[in-house]
Amino acid sequence: MAWVLDTVHTHVGFSVKHMMVATARGQFKAYSGTLRLDEKDFAKSQFEGEIDVASVDTGNADRDNHLRTNDFFDAPNHPKITFKSTKIEPKSEGEFVVHGDLTIRGVTKNIALDVEFSGTSKNPYGKTVAGFSAHTTINRKDFGVSFNAVLETGGIAVSEKVKIEIEVEAVQEG
Repeated sequence: MAWVLDTVHTHVGFSVKHMMVATARGQFKAYSGTLRLDEKDFAKSQFEGEIDVASVDTGNADRDNHLRTNDFFDAPNHPKITFKSTKIEPKSEGEFVVHGDLTIRGVTKNIALDVEFSGTSKNPYGKTVAGFSAHTTINRKDFGVSFNAVLETGGIAVSEKVKIEIEVEAVQEG
């Protein structure tokens, strides 16, 4: 079965430690994705997604503009972040590890997302919807996102570890 992301009810977010003591959060506002769900054997399902890098939103225009530059995402030269699943492993009832290729700044690395399937329901328009939660942690330097500043205390301004959190509502096509 083919499904598409309901962008009104989906959230693509991230968080990173700032100044080694606080957590800065952000999200992307423009993205798309498709799912091919095999309801009999979820491990045979496929996921693909694409994020518009310029849609980054941290609630601060100056920071968002800095994130779009070559210091971080380099949005003019690498306007999309993409993900394509390569393998799905069952963990427990309704929980899976989705392995796939994540591309940021033209660098592709295989990552693993911990995914929880929330089930299906009918929306008010009679469409079947499915819910998923996914999260992982990546090292941004692995993808060429290496800007930083050393603090007087010897620490760094922005952590290399980035937590990715995704909440998906997908709508069955057809």
